[in-house]
Amino acid sequence: MPRRPLGRTGLTVTPIGLGLAALGRPGYITLGRDHDLGADRSMEALERRSHEVLSAAYDAGIRYFDAARSYGLAERFLASWLQQRKLSPTDVTVGSKWGYTYVGNWHVDARVHELKDQSLAALRRQITESRSLLGDFLDLYQIHSATIESRVLEDKRVLAELSQLRASGLVIGLSVSGPRQAEVIRRSLAVEVDGVNPFETVQATWNLMEPSAGPALSEAHEAGWGVIIKEALANGRLADRDTQAIAAVLANPWADVVLSGAVTPDQLLSNVRALHAHVTEDEFARLAALAEPPEKYWSERSRLQWT
Repeated sequence: MPRRPLGRTGLTVTPIGLGLAALGRPGYITLGRDHDLGADRSMEALERRSHEVLSAAYDAGIRYFDAARSYGLAERFLASWLQQRKLSPTDVTVGSKWGYTYVGNWHVDARVHELKDQSLAALRRQITESRSLLGDFLDLYQIHSATIESRVLEDKRVLAELSQLRASGLVIGLSVSGPRQAEVIRRSLAVEVDGVNPFETVQATWNLMEPSAGPALSEAHEAGWGVIIKEALANGRLADRDTQAIAAVLANPWADVVLSGAVTPDQLLSNVRALHAHVTEDEFARLAALAEPPEKYWSERSRLQWT
């Protein structure tokens, strides 16, 4: 799998990356995950499963791995796998995120799984935690689900801290979620701290059911930002056509890397087959009919059960 630039960040990625949202904690909202993971959700079992999928990804040529502080023990599992495989920071590109804290206490049926906190104190705490686990492997640090409502893009103290982290050599980005993704992306493109925008990448949801962020992502790409696509399979709602769905993402000239959310090696390899798939214009026209209004898509996503 060829490596390619992640915008103008100086980092490289592969067209497909591996996201660890569904691997680092016992519960998540992906459909079918209950069947895929089985009954044993112990820390030891999920670490083994994470290592299996990470190894399948690496052996398939994947070199971008994406975690977050709120993905349970995803950073720890990734770090132990990197050590086990005896890899160096030049072998892979690693991104993580701050702004949510995992509070599920390793229970699938927890009342609350994660809490949002995008304050300066949370940033300082979580960058320390991420670096303590990932060390020199940490290349990209992203705000986790920046939204208009969180006002994090207006927090001058947070932006100044992010600017300092960028000056230290860490690439800074943000992920976005919700029906106003495009608006958040465009606002982030206009951020300045002492004449410099601290952000260099954006991670957004784009899939056949929710393509509304496409024009804004194209603008980010034109500005030199790296573009990472998450939830290409709509949290499992497009799992029955995964090759087409991922191939559709890869067909966008502004997409640098699309994340697989696989929890088994077989799922991972099925996702990778999208690299060799060709979606015709007629197929694109038929697939476009799957698109929903953003408000409807995100409303239904919010009702998905943690399993």
